[in-house]
Amino acid sequence: EVQVTESGGGLVQAGGSLRLSCEVTGLTFSRHGMGWSRQAPGKEREFVASINWNGMSAIYADSVKGRFTISRDNAGKTMYLQMNDLKFEDTAVYYCNADVRPFTVIQRRGALYWGQGTQVTVAS
Repeated sequence: EVQVTESGGGLVQAGGSLRLSCEVTGLTFSRHGMGWSRQAPGKEREFVASINWNGMSAIYADSVKGRFTISRDNAGKTMYLQMNDLKFEDTAVYYCNADVRPFTVIQRRGALYWGQGTQVTVAS
């Protein structure tokens, strides 16, 4: 059984930073693309960032480009989202996801495994 677990959320002042972590068990971590999405109150879940299986390619939503950095440590089987210059509108539940299929192209990830989410609250 695949389990996806996020951590690192919390309350931060606008302009501050947080780093989210995501661990996955039940699959060969180094073979699967990973990503982050978020859902703010009253809004649909939206894409934040993705990174391919070997960490050589990453894409970002325009709203976070230049402020957020996605990375992965395949040896440590952990993915990260470094969030800098946080804004009130970044407040959301952040969800980690992992590709069901290994070695996918980052723009065509297909089905995903999802975590339960971690709350990020930015105080203005």
